[in-house]
Amino acid sequence: MQQSPVPPESPIYRRIADGLREAILAGDLQDGDRLPGENALMVQYGIARATARQALSVLINEGLAVPKRGSGVYVRQFRPIRRHGSRRLSREQWERGQAIWDSDTRGRPYTVDDVNIDKEVAEDFVARVLNSTEVWVRRRRYSVDGRPVQLAVSHFPADLVQDTPITQENTGPGGVYARLGDLGLAPAHFTEEVRARMPHPHETVQLDLPAGTPVIVIGRIAYTAAGVPVEVNEMVLDSASYVLQYDFDS
Repeated sequence: MQQSPVPPESPIYRRIADGLREAILAGDLQDGDRLPGENALMVQYGIARATARQALSVLINEGLAVPKRGSGVYVRQFRPIRRHGSRRLSREQWERGQAIWDSDTRGRPYTVDDVNIDKEVAEDFVARVLNSTEVWVRRRRYSVDGRPVQLAVSHFPADLVQDTPITQENTGPGGVYARLGDLGLAPAHFTEEVRARMPHPHETVQLDLPAGTPVIVIGRIAYTAAGVPVEVNEMVLDSASYVLQYDFDS
């Protein structure tokens, strides 16, 4: 019987990365802890600087570590947000005054900042979908456990939401969908498209993304029961911070 060949030993930089990864996943190194630097790894393992840099790059590319200029490389371990596609948009959720994010975070602290609300000329795609050349636009950034995780931009037909709380920073209990319900325009159907890409420069800054981290882009349109589109929303998510869950019947 022919024996299977013995696999060659993995390169030293991978073995170093494996050891550091095991320490992170075991909790010996925790979120925010500084990893051994290049000099320390060179001394400990008797390796060249390029090899030490490769070992740290493996963890950075996996999203387990993040470099900070002039300071070092730090553990970036974050419990993913489970985004349940249907549960978070259920009418029961916002009719009882709960925000969509209450479903996503399940008790974890979250904040909304960089809120910007303006009346604007609609971009071509938004104008076609909403059948409106003017829109109110709500831009905001969401952070969970003190870490930015999502950017969102929502568009609403200007003539439908003019002089309502939707044009204000604080939309009240249940958020914008509850306010649309107050107007007799409650969302009853949603479509979402999901894709992945590398972030634009401003997204990298706003989400504090480590180099090489892609983003998930979700485009959503909300319709009333009569089929009237009332919102176009684009969300940009830090891919390392999310698990997307969708349930289907066969």
